[in-house]
Amino acid sequence: PVPRMELAHGYKDKKDRLSDVNGGLFTYPILMAADILLYDAEIVPVGKDQKQHIEMTRDVAGTFNHLHGDVLVLPKEQIDENTMTVPGIDGEKMSKSRNNFINIFLPEKELKKQVMAIVTDSKGLEDVKNPDECKIFAIYKLLADEASVQTMRINYTSGGYGYGHAKLALFDLILSKFEHERSRYNHLMNNFDEIDAALKIGAEKARLVAKDVLKRVREKVGY
Repeated sequence: PVPRMELAHGYKDKKDRLSDVNGGLFTYPILMAADILLYDAEIVPVGKDQKQHIEMTRDVAGTFNHLHGDVLVLPKEQIDENTMTVPGIDGEKMSKSRNNFINIFLPEKELKKQVMAIVTDSKGLEDVKNPDECKIFAIYKLLADEASVQTMRINYTSGGYGYGHAKLALFDLILSKFEHERSRYNHLMNNFDEIDAALKIGAEKARLVAKDVLKRVREKVGY
């Protein structure tokens, strides 16, 4: 079956707000399908909300293969159950379009401001808190080791530990965990030639696979 584009989650979520809807939003799943099928991808790491795109991609490939033989690879999704949904600083799902994400590559002052903006309830410093209902804790446990997670859980349930403490702990964790990546990012932002060289190598590798896929498709459709 050919996928019905009006059933795509991204379109359905915004169709009642016409100012947010355009042709790009409506046809995006097909663009994603082309990006996947062009490179014979077998396994595609995605978040839970992207699973539908893989299903649509399989529908496109399956329909083409039904008509023309075994030409396109049918991909499967790979979802990490621990990180399939990451909360944003406003409590909703983290998203660049909602501007509710934490940019780990920001300078320290700006990064700290983002972390400190995570929405919490109104419980005070001495109040006992439920870590499983807290967005700070939800993000922290995605990054921290098990011992650190358990320590913070005890802090939450013992009282005398405020959300400000938890936010600072998360901020410090981000700085330490991504110290190498932040350093590398800053280096690359001052050396664009290294980025261009890496992109060129990747493009050549991708082009070899894509040319073979396009050749198979064109032969089948007589183009």
